[in-house]
Amino acid sequence: MEMTFFRASVLAALFFLTACDSSTPVAKVETPAATVLEGKTMGTFWRVSIMNVDKDRASELRDKIQSQLDADDQLLTTYKNDSALMRFNLSNSTSPWPVNPAMADIITESLRVGYKTNGAMDITVGPLVNLWGFGPAKQPLREPDQAQIDDARARTGLQHLTVINQYGQQYLQKDIPDLYVDLSTVGEGFAADHLAKLMSQEGIARYLVSVGGALVSRGTNASDKPWRVAIQKPTDQQEAVQAIVDINGHGISTSGSYRNYYELDGKRISHVIDPQTGRPIEHKLVSVTVVAPTALEADAWDTGLMVLGTEKAKEVVRQEGLAVYMIFKEGEGFKTWMSPQFQSYLVSEKN
Repeated sequence: MEMTFFRASVLAALFFLTACDSSTPVAKVETPAATVLEGKTMGTFWRVSIMNVDKDRASELRDKIQSQLDADDQLLTTYKNDSALMRFNLSNSTSPWPVNPAMADIITESLRVGYKTNGAMDITVGPLVNLWGFGPAKQPLREPDQAQIDDARARTGLQHLTVINQYGQQYLQKDIPDLYVDLSTVGEGFAADHLAKLMSQEGIARYLVSVGGALVSRGTNASDKPWRVAIQKPTDQQEAVQAIVDINGHGISTSGSYRNYYELDGKRISHVIDPQTGRPIEHKLVSVTVVAPTALEADAWDTGLMVLGTEKAKEVVRQEGLAVYMIFKEGEGFKTWMSPQFQSYLVSEKN
């Protein structure tokens, strides 16, 4: 499978349930009354479950979904130099750069969450992502030295990026020529929200959509019950369920450090990079799930909280009143923590 820019956070982190049975890492509909459409995008998989459509209508919808996701990828990917994002990244101009409203909205939300997490969620961290081999560049043969890390960090920082709205036109502006924006932390959430919008435009009132580990639901499933989502245990066993939640028309996203990594000199290198140190995280927090009004918002928060680590993340969750479920390593096992806001979505929790 070609990995485009969404290599980072939540590949196979969540999967759907229509009952309390476990299923595949993306989606498995247990009743023939539901139609499942699926495909590949952004280096991961998309899946849409909908009700009461015939074969011709399903084929038409699938084509529209894939076309929209292809356009989203062309907007946001860092794996294609002609994408809208990469044209901005590769430009040395520090003048306002015109972008479409979708790009402006994604970056505005990312900056908002970035500042709320004290820079832990940083979409300008691209030079560090690339340095550690989680972007278009190949994995390094040896761990980057401090001079390389310092050089990359000097080209990052939320303060260097601004969104401008002037006379109905949106612009991005960077104040250092080689600023490099990487939207891999929020792209799946944006695409999931975009799919949900498409379903509504197409008159579909009951659906569950996913792009990677970002999901959005509306209405009920084929059994007239709420769509339920299973949060995976932090293990390579893809069907191991930690908790089951009813997202009730919201967006949900998970960031985990236990899936996307590589081994270097006998050390596990996580894809989650701490902008403050310039290095992959090494703390004991291994999974963060966020429920929010949109998948984009959930996708932004889960990354920032993941970078912060357990205790600092709890502080931000309490301060912002977020619906969050965390799994962290303790001794030889794992423990969980959830905010009061998350408890209203919880259906059951596994030992």
